[in-house]
Amino acid sequence: MLAYSGGVDSEVLAYGLSRYAKQHPEFNYLLVHVHHGLSANAASWQAHCERRAREYGLPISVKQVTVASGSRISLEAAAREARYDALRTELAPGDILITAHHQDDQLETLMLALKRGLGPKGLAAMGEVQSFTTDNLLLRPLLTTSRAQIETFAKAEGLSHIEDESNQDSRFDRNFLRNEVLPIITARWPAFAATASRSAQLCAEQQALIDEEVSLRLPAMLASVPYSQAAVLDLKALAEQPGRWRPHLLRGFIEHRGFALPSAAQLGDILAQLEAKADAQVAIRIKSMLLRRFQHYLYLDPVEVEARQARSLDELGSQPESLDATPLCWSLDSQSKLVANWSMTGPRLHLGEADEVRLCFGAPGGLRCHPHGRDKGRELKKLWQEFAVPPWERKRVPLIFSGEQLVAAVGLWVDKRYLAPDGEGGWQFGLA
Repeated sequence: MLAYSGGVDSEVLAYGLSRYAKQHPEFNYLLVHVHHGLSANAASWQAHCERRAREYGLPISVKQVTVASGSRISLEAAAREARYDALRTELAPGDILITAHHQDDQLETLMLALKRGLGPKGLAAMGEVQSFTTDNLLLRPLLTTSRAQIETFAKAEGLSHIEDESNQDSRFDRNFLRNEVLPIITARWPAFAATASRSAQLCAEQQALIDEEVSLRLPAMLASVPYSQAAVLDLKALAEQPGRWRPHLLRGFIEHRGFALPSAAQLGDILAQLEAKADAQVAIRIKSMLLRRFQHYLYLDPVEVEARQARSLDELGSQPESLDATPLCWSLDSQSKLVANWSMTGPRLHLGEADEVRLCFGAPGGLRCHPHGRDKGRELKKLWQEFAVPPWERKRVPLIFSGEQLVAAVGLWVDKRYLAPDGEGGWQFGLA
């Protein structure tokens, strides 16, 4: 799949892809044109790409996107994110995305990374082969080819292409470099783009060594806990690592969870807060991720979490006809379900047929309950602490009520007064 803008670089790549497709009919091919809606010429660019796709004999998909705007939003970054989101929707597992980034793009990316004060990962700029998603590779076959070479080839082959007028707007950082700065640099040092690319490659090799070491150290620092679907980071283990490695390991953990990396300054702030005294509340929001500490673990979750709704569980008022009866099931949100099985063994809830049974989320901390296996009852706020339930998860734990009495906390306990006696069946709950 080729990201096809119709500019000279992607036009040359589309032309090359059409020739390759004739030699290799065993593969499927697709051009994807993203219509950003930012230019009055966008419709004519789309028409150009559709016409050229017919001439190349390649199928094309046009994706219209809405680019976020606002006083604090970079239009360049927002358009890029919208474009990549659109490309992801067209990719099936195993598909390969091709983009037309070239050597001059690489130099611009490297210069922007220097401006932002990035380390080896940022200075590595773009690779010829990279992961785009967990299931898709991204290839940049023109990365060692200069813009001048591409333009010469397009002219020699008589390839028509579009000219995006926004490329001349030097208010955008990349255009400022392209139009105002790099021509002066390359006029003095013609090989500057090529040598800068070698520097980027050296940075990439150094980053690969760091990543390899992080991949060896990080697994021993990850832990599974009941209230996180993904692994959490053991902060005691992190503290035992040399100081220079902690930022790399924290960065590796964030990448492991699939979130965008914070800046170096943000990463330093996160580490400083995590090293605060153990009872300090730590909750740090950066874009779409939320980092929170509970006890000695770091939890990393998306900012938006689906709410769970209370409901009646009337089905629990009667005993099923057999142990092999189909489990009862209720959706909690788009990813979780509550499952109830009738069982004769283990801690299980015994209910009278006349009981009004409800599923709730959240309850007053002063409510008392007597968990099975405990000598006496405690207030709910104390039980949350004893069972190590993070504060933000306490309103998401499914609570079973019989009338006004809390009789079970799913995954934690059954109230001793409602525990099925030996020889009698009862309901066992779990999450799926």
